[in-house]
Parts: sequence; C-alpha cells; structure tokens
Amino acid sequence: MEKITVGLGERSYPIWIGEGILSRLGEALQAVGFPKKVAVVTNPTVRGLYGAKTLEILAESGFAADTIVIPDGEEYKNQTSLMQIYDGLIAGCFDRSSGLIALGGGVVGDITGFAAATYLRGIPFAQVPTTLLAQVDSSVGGKTAINHPLGKNLIGAFYQPLHVHIDVATLKSLPSREFAAGIAEVIKYGIIRDQDFFNWLGGHRDALSNLEHQALVEAVKRSCQIKANVVEIDEKESSLRAILNFGHTFGHAVETLTGYETFRHGEAVAIGMSVAARISRSLRLCSSEQVVLIDDLLKSFNLPIVPPSLSLEQYLQAMGRDKKVKEGVLRMVVNRGIGDCLIQDVDDPQSLFSSILPDLPN
Repeated sequence: MEKITVGLGERSYPIWIGEGILSRLGEALQAVGFPKKVAVVTNPTVRGLYGAKTLEILAESGFAADTIVIPDGEEYKNQTSLMQIYDGLIAGCFDRSSGLIALGGGVVGDITGFAAATYLRGIPFAQVPTTLLAQVDSSVGGKTAINHPLGKNLIGAFYQPLHVHIDVATLKSLPSREFAAGIAEVIKYGIIRDQDFFNWLGGHRDALSNLEHQALVEAVKRSCQIKANVVEIDEKESSLRAILNFGHTFGHAVETLTGYETFRHGEAVAIGMSVAARISRSLRLCSSEQVVLIDDLLKSFNLPIVPPSLSLEQYLQAMGRDKKVKEGVLRMVVNRGIGDCLIQDVDDPQSLFSSILPDLPN
C-alpha cells in the first residue's frame, strides 16, 4: 500500500492507495479520529457492488452507519440530490459529531463533500472513490460542488476530507468507457506537469488497459502526488491550482451544451485537451508533433478528441460562464510543450476558436 499526505497544516490528510484495501477502511478512519456515527452516501450501482461490504467493514471497527442512496449520473449532481442527502441526515438525527462517507465516483464525491461542507455549517467527511476519475482527481483537493443547468460546478465550496481511501480493485467493476474517462485525467497530469509520466503512460497502455494492479497503483499514486503538490501551494485556486483545469474550459462547455448526458466528464476533458493543445500550437507554445503525441495517446485509450458539431456561438457563451473568467476575460490553461503549462488570457476568443476549429458552424 502507498500513502500520500496532502499537506495543509491542521487540515492535512492522508491518501491510502492499494489493491484490496477496502477492508482497512475502518482502520484508516480510526487513525484520523473519524466520528463513529456515519452516513455512507452512494448510488444504486455502487451500493450493489460494495455497499454491504463497506457497512460490514465499518461495523467491525465500531462505526454505526446508515446509507443514503442518490441517483446515478452527472445529470443528478444537482440541488434535488443534495436535498435527498440533507433529508436523510435530518431524519437520522445526524449532528455535528457525525460524519459522511462518499462511496462512489466523482458525482457522489462532489455532492457528498458539498453536503458535508454545508450541513450544520460543516461536518467531517471521507472519500472512498470507486472510479478511476474520482481516484485521481475529484476525491483529492477539497473541491465540492453541484451543477447548475447553465454551467458545471457553479455552486460549491472548498472543503477538505479527513481521509481518502483508494482501492484500485474497485476499478475491475468499471465499464471500459468509464475507465477510459478516468485515464483522461491521468494523461492531463503528464501533459501539464510531468513529461516522464506522459511517456510512462504511453509505455504502459496495455498494462493499464488490462487493469494490472501494479500499473494502476503507480498511475494513481503519481496522479495524486502531482495534484497534492499543487493543492498544497494553492488550495483555493487563486493562481497555480487553475492549471489542473487543463482541458476543462472547453470540456465543461461540451458537457453543459449536451446536457451532461452525451459525454462522460473525462471524455469531454479529452476533447478539451485536444482543443487546448491546438490553441497552444497557434500561440507557438508547442509543436505540431506534440499535438499529435497528445492526440495519439488520448485515442489509444479510446477517448474522443473531436468536438460535437455545435455552433461556435454556443461554445463561446458556455465558456463565458466558466469559473476562470476574470473581469469578462476568458482564461485558459494551455500546455507549453509536454510537461509544462501556463494560464493564458484569451482577448478575442471568437477569432481564436474559429481559426483552430474551422469546421464548427457559425
């Protein structure tokens, strides 16, 4: 088992990563002084796979656990599902000496974290991510949120968990499309921060696709370490942390415009990374050969890189509501070669996007 610490002073917390370590969840929670009365928030799919086992593990360590089930899917990361969690907590007489456990993917993790941040003005929570995307991205760093019909993650809070518990064995139950969506976020870390990791991913594509546990643990560990390093410097995204949104500005627009139903989050981010790489090339920050390397690695994991044929005006409007817009100016993360990146103001987004995406209808 690997252990990483997200160093945030009094709010520091451990990340445990390994295969078959779900059985050690109770031990891990005891180590951080987690409340004994807990609610496990999950969805029907994950409950069927791991719900009973998780409750049994918690009971063996002296935790009294209830289960709150919310619908499965990005389209349900909304106020209605949030209210379901509040309803369950109030009905169960949960107080400030209680805690929440997010058991599931990014939707469950994000909405559970936001519920924890806001219920009784804040109660402890822990992340037990069961998808690759959640393991390498949304479970680490304390970003919690729900979606709004006009934009993704527009309503949320920065609120750190007490513990993150990653068992890569849960990835064996993932559909291949969901696994690929998670790989998109893994590739992101290589592009923006670590060229050696990017190259390693290319060399271990088969091992990762075959769910070889050593390769999975290494990929998750390196991804979480990169994210932890960034979050430690800039917890609330005032500067450096924004680089973790590489591919997300355009990717979130794709998700929003397609109603959160057509593309998985990682698929939309893959499209956004390919678009960002083309912007980088137009700004002479990377070469055509590097754009091809990025596209080829994404495609090798069966990820899309071509934007859906929506109008340029629709994309511009959706990106105009992005959280990184500052004083009306769109800001995008663009790669500088492979292994580095920067945040770039886009003064004339219409001209820029029409030049790199000429096939979009006006």
